Order: sequence, then C-alpha cells, then structure tokens
Amino acid sequence: MTARAWVVILIELLLSGLIIFILYTSASAEKKRADDAEQSLALANATIKDMQTRQRDVAALDAKYTKDLADAKKQLDDLQRCVSSGKCGLHVNAKCPANGTTVPGGMGDASSPRLTDSAERDYFTLRERIVTVTKQVGYLQDYIKEQCLK
Repeated sequence: MTARAWVVILIELLLSGLIIFILYTSASAEKKRADDAEQSLALANATIKDMQTRQRDVAALDAKYTKDLADAKKQLDDLQRCVSSGKCGLHVNAKCPANGTTVPGGMGDASSPRLTDSAERDYFTLRERIVTVTKQVGYLQDYIKEQCLK
C-alpha cells in the first residue's frame, strides 16, 4: 500500500469516527429531550389528577353547605309559617302598656306582648341573614382548611 492509500484510509476512519460521534451526540440529545418530555408529562398528569381531586372535594363541600343552608332556610320558613298561622308564638321579653285601669292587687287589663307586623318581618329577615352568613363563613373556613392549606 502506498502512502496515499494510507492517508485515504485514515481520512475515511476520521470521517467515520466523526459521523459516529455526531450521531451519538444527536441521539443523546434526543434521549434527554424525550426524558424531559416524559417528566413534564408525568408532572402535568399529577397536576391534573390533583386538580380533579380538589374539584371533587370542593363540589362535595359545596353540596354539604348548600344542603345545610337549604335545611336552615326551610326550618326558618316553617317557623315563620307557624307564627303567622298562630300555632306558635314568639316570646318577647317586654312590658305591656295597660289598656285600661289597673285593678288593685292584680295585673290590670294589659294586652299580651306582641311584635308589630314590621318588627316580626324584620325579625325573620335578620334570622335568615344570620343563618346565611353563618353557613357561608363555615363554608369558607372549611374551604380554607381543606383546599388552601394543603
């Protein structure tokens, strides 16, 4: 073999080595990109699963408090109907003015204590608002404990 043949063989070997090195480097970069994509996909799937769990938990919490609020409003409506029909009465700590003259040693002719119609409506409105706010605050406290502090 001549020197020229040796040079050609050497150049071919160098080119082959260079091509193998480039292919290996490219394959390594592609493998790293594939591994990174797999890791990102796993993280995205875990995030989606966590969000689904949280959504289910929030929906359950919402359903619980919606039912509690509806039950409380129904109970208040029942009480209001009972008072309106006269079956129940609101007990008021009040002093009644006398309708007539007082009898010595007696209570006199006092009317029974009763709220005015507007005061009675205001009473039930306030009770309803208290129940609503109490349930809303309870819901928000549970939401914070179960969702925000996790």
